[in-house]
This record gives sequence, structure tokens and C-alpha cells, in this order.
Amino acid sequence: MATKATKNHVLRIREQVLSFGEPAPQVPGPFVASQIQPGSRYELSNGHPVYCMPSGKRGGRSNLVGGEVLETDPSVKSAGVDVGFALQENGLRAPDVSVGDFENEPGWAPGAPPLAVEYADTGQDEGELRKKIAELLAAGTKHLWVVRLVGSPRVEVFEPGKPMRTARPGEDLVAPGILKNPVPVLAMFDRGAAHEATLRNLLQRKGYESLDAVRAEGEARGRAEGEARGRQDVLLGMLAARGLRVAKKAEERIRATIDKATLDGWVLRAITAASVAELFEDKAKQAPRKKAARAKR
Repeated sequence: MATKATKNHVLRIREQVLSFGEPAPQVPGPFVASQIQPGSRYELSNGHPVYCMPSGKRGGRSNLVGGEVLETDPSVKSAGVDVGFALQENGLRAPDVSVGDFENEPGWAPGAPPLAVEYADTGQDEGELRKKIAELLAAGTKHLWVVRLVGSPRVEVFEPGKPMRTARPGEDLVAPGILKNPVPVLAMFDRGAAHEATLRNLLQRKGYESLDAVRAEGEARGRAEGEARGRQDVLLGMLAARGLRVAKKAEERIRATIDKATLDGWVLRAITAASVAELFEDKAKQAPRKKAARAKR
């Protein structure tokens, strides 16, 4: 039976949790998620504190580039690094990277993320990792990827009710309904591959399917602008040949117009126009003027 002194010690530790968010490892709990404050290096497993070590250089670097790929996917509403999810009252887990629909505000995210990623590097506690995977899947996570950085780089894929499978460089990771694009395994830890996948995602967010689509649009626009420039030169040359003075604003308007049909219409009008202003008049206004001119003749 616990003595009064022991109980007082536990109470003091719990006060520290509320004040500093750091439960002492020697006190097993139980704690609840609301007692752990943002910034604490502890997760909760069935109310018991689990200390989370900082990432090493390799793990931190890989974590960042992989998270970048997921966060920029066109279908992703929100993603984060080390976001704490209150799985239940006495459960709190913070995947290395998570994708979900959580608000940009303080506090823990409720429930479990649809997609979670863990990076396993040197010193990984395998027993604790298995427990974390099981708790996240049981709470509602649909896809959990464990990126193995030790030995042959690979990603272990966990889904509820399915056996774990291993994906290796050259293969893709998919999360239907969560991510629009497949994620190359290499992009989860290789900076160059991650940048390529991120660029694809950012282009798609702007309406382009790929960098080739951007190039094709640029080439098409260049051709259109070149053709427009030719028509503009013809039009200005005709006006000059007919002795019609082109004011600065009129020339700017002509140079700013690249629509083929509009420029062709102006070229035709330039053959008979009495002034540059007539180029820009609509046909309804031109008709009475032409009728009056014919009547005078």
C-alpha cells in the first residue's frame, strides 16, 4: 500500500505535468492526455508516459523531406511534424509525420491521423514502435508507414486487417482518399527525389499536371505572342503607310492585344479607316458613319 509520502510525491509530479508538461519517468501514471502540455517530450500509452528522444541528424533530415512531399500533395488539407493526437482520454501519440484535417491552433488533435509516418533509425525501441503502431491503427489510422533508415532503405506499410508489406526504392506508396499522388519510396528519405515529388505536387496545386505541361504552355504562349507581334507590326505599318498618326495610348493598346481575331479585324479596318480611333469602334457605331459617307458621295 502506498504511503502518504509516496502519494504526496505522485501529486507533486502530476503538478509538474500540469505546469511543465514533463512527467517523471519513475512515476508510471496513469495520466490523461489533458495533463500533458504541448512541448512535452512524452506520449501516453494507456495512461503511462513514453519518453520520445530527439531525432538524430539523419532522422531529422529525412523527416523533413518526407513531410514536405506529403504536405504539398494536392489532396492534403493539413500535415504536421510531431503533432500530438489524443487517441482517447489516456492515450496520446505523436507520429513523426501525420496527414489529416486538423486546425492550425494550439492543443492536441482529436482522434487518429488517417496517414502516419514513423522514421526508424539507430537506437529505435522496436517494442515501443510496435505498440505505437498498434494503438494508432486501432484508433483509426488507415495507413502507417515506417521508414527504415538502418540497413537497406525501405518502408514498411501497415494497414488495418492486412499483413505488413515492405516497399523498396523503385516502388510507390499510395494512400487512396488521402493523397492524390503516389509517393516514390525514395522520396521519403532522399532529398533529390523528395524535391521532384514536391515540385510535381506544387505544380498540380497551380493547375499543371507536370513540368512538361508548364513547358508546353510556355512554348504555346511564346508562339502565340510571336504571331501576335507579327500582326501588330503589320497593322502599325499599314497605319503609317496611310499617313495615320498613332498616339502612344493607341500603340500601347495594339501592343497589348494578342488575340488573333481582334488583330485581324483591326488590320481589315485599317485599309479604309479615316483615323486610328475607327479601329477600336464597334461595328454598330461604324455603320451609320459609313452610310453617311456614301450619301455624300
